[in-house]
Amino acid sequence: MSVRPPAVAGMFYPEEKGELARDVKKYLADAKEMKLPAGAKLRALVEPHAGYIYSGPVAAFGYKMLAANAKGISKVLLLGPSHHVGFVGAAEAGYETWETPLGVVKAGSIQAKLSSDAKRLIHNYPQAHEPEHCLEVQLPFLQVVLKGKFEIYPILCCEVDPKSLADALAPIIDGKTLIIASSDLSHYLPYESAKRIDAVANDAVPALDIAKFEEAGDACGKMPILVLMHIAKKKGWKGMLLDYRNSGDTAGDKSQVVGYGCYAFYEK
Repeated sequence: MSVRPPAVAGMFYPEEKGELARDVKKYLADAKEMKLPAGAKLRALVEPHAGYIYSGPVAAFGYKMLAANAKGISKVLLLGPSHHVGFVGAAEAGYETWETPLGVVKAGSIQAKLSSDAKRLIHNYPQAHEPEHCLEVQLPFLQVVLKGKFEIYPILCCEVDPKSLADALAPIIDGKTLIIASSDLSHYLPYESAKRIDAVANDAVPALDIAKFEEAGDACGKMPILVLMHIAKKKGWKGMLLDYRNSGDTAGDKSQVVGYGCYAFYEK
């Protein structure tokens, strides 16, 4: 069985199992519980992907909501940007399992589920996934919250039209599937400038204002967020901001900060 080993354990999050589990549980305990509207079903999250000391407190808002709305979710479609390798289209990893210090997670392939036209957009490219942190850092939170009873479909987005990729993926998103788009917001701006720039994403993403986010949003995972926004618009989902902070609020100084937003999408 092919295994994708952790690439950033000991750097972005603790590599010791007990310490990692304790950290994740503390982030979840400290996060405010945000509730969906009555009768709504959680369908997607936008989650940050920095080192846990920086973005973990923000990420936990979404995962705490997932913990309260996990019933029926058994598949997680992970969408993230490629920080290390450039390519055309989107890339699957090709591994049967992904490993973290908390254990292994079963991974599936989306290729077999796609239409023939859609298959040209998504390629098997494990080399892009090997050094990548943006999807890996979501796994310990998922392992704690979903208790290992789930399968992931990890996809990196690079040079691809977000609407075309959304059109390819939307037909296979069923009621058992949660989408997670992995992204930080602005990078290395002074504190107040970052807050001003990130306000665009905080307004546009949950409002599904695709044009505004395309034009003025600042995010390293802009492409996966746009893919999610197109899927959400197509399916009639609604969005909400769960938390926003930057590294100047969590574990860094305020001279050069990175922004972190957590958003949820739901179906009524």
